[in-house]
Amino acid sequence: MSVTPVQNASVPGETDTDQTKRRPRVVILGGGFGGLNAAIALRRAPVDVTVIDQRNYHLFQPLLYQVATAGLSPAQIAMPIRRILSRQSNATVLMDKAEAVDTAARCIVTGSRRIPYDYLVVATGARHTYFGNDAWAEHALGLKTITDATAIRARILSAFERAEVTDDPRLRQKLLTFVVVGGGPTGVELAGAIAELSRRTIVHDFRRIDSSSTQVVLVEAGERILPAMPPCLSSKAQRQLERLGVEVVLGNAVASCDDSGVRLADGTEIGSACILWAAGVMASRAAKWIGAPADRAGRVIVDERLNPPGHSEVFVIGDTASVTGADGRPVPGVAPAAKQMGRYAARAILDDMAGRQSAPFNYRDYGNLATIGRKAAVADFGKARLSGYAAWLVWNFAHLWFLVGFRNRLVVFLDWSVAYARNDRAARLITGHYGA
Repeated sequence: MSVTPVQNASVPGETDTDQTKRRPRVVILGGGFGGLNAAIALRRAPVDVTVIDQRNYHLFQPLLYQVATAGLSPAQIAMPIRRILSRQSNATVLMDKAEAVDTAARCIVTGSRRIPYDYLVVATGARHTYFGNDAWAEHALGLKTITDATAIRARILSAFERAEVTDDPRLRQKLLTFVVVGGGPTGVELAGAIAELSRRTIVHDFRRIDSSSTQVVLVEAGERILPAMPPCLSSKAQRQLERLGVEVVLGNAVASCDDSGVRLADGTEIGSACILWAAGVMASRAAKWIGAPADRAGRVIVDERLNPPGHSEVFVIGDTASVTGADGRPVPGVAPAAKQMGRYAARAILDDMAGRQSAPFNYRDYGNLATIGRKAAVADFGKARLSGYAAWLVWNFAHLWFLVGFRNRLVVFLDWSVAYARNDRAARLITGHYGA
């Protein structure tokens, strides 16, 4: 059943006739992969699109770990949303923060205004979670934003600098021990990148310490790393990490975390001045905003058309949504899935405007990738499974392809080429002070 444009006197002086004639308003919360793809897919539609995000840029999150480990600078993996949509005449970008959704009046509530909608696309993403131990956030940095990435970079590099000047061998050992919690793609990539940084990139930069003696520990509560991949690829990834010098601890959860390091469930204590958290995510507060049921991770439970119960005019996509695919398995929270959901939401809106019933959302799985380090990665394409150098090449080209903007692709490609040839990481800047 098509949605009648909401009769909301949001524009001063707007009459009933004006409201009847105006075009449907599509409001998109979030400028990530899902939100941007929804907006771009509506570029020729007879609708007015408003994209709302609390930041002014679109971020390519899969490469955040490279910023955190000094491989890339923030500007290389981000682009202003206004620039991306600058030529889309039916799109307006607002840098604002949604505080609530009034589904009865069909309005987004921010700190300064109420923004009406006829259709709403919620793509507000997710944040890291400490499973009820929020006090750990001070000691174990998570990685979801550019601010997180630059803070992690500063803490990693500061640890080496402090180790260089201290005369206390116990403090030096603590400073040169890095703990990464979580064996998913982010944790694996962080651990591998830190090991490469310490053993290859900066090994000749210091005079009083041997950075190659750095200890990198990857802690995973489950029985294997990369649990979303086939066991054979998990095993290969673990072997590649261990060749880099990473110690992989499996089946042992973190019991506590403080300034001195971490204590594991079996009582093992690991002294560390740099603990990084990649163990889990929690969706935004979208479920509370729209009064919809949520799963344990806070994701809105939606139907086969990405609608929460009772709201056919609302689409929840990306990491904010709990979606079950046609095969009965959960749709993963990855960039390709968010992009597909964004494009689907746009098509569904156009179908509804035309009085048509949309087909159910059907996620197409193009594979799963994770990089471990230089020439080391794993790739799962169903029947085709790759590891090592071949998988690393596929990972590089896939991530370059997904970067927004030709300039970003070119700059990142050149930086990666130089880094590969010289075994270097150029963005080794400490911004801010992060002590242990």
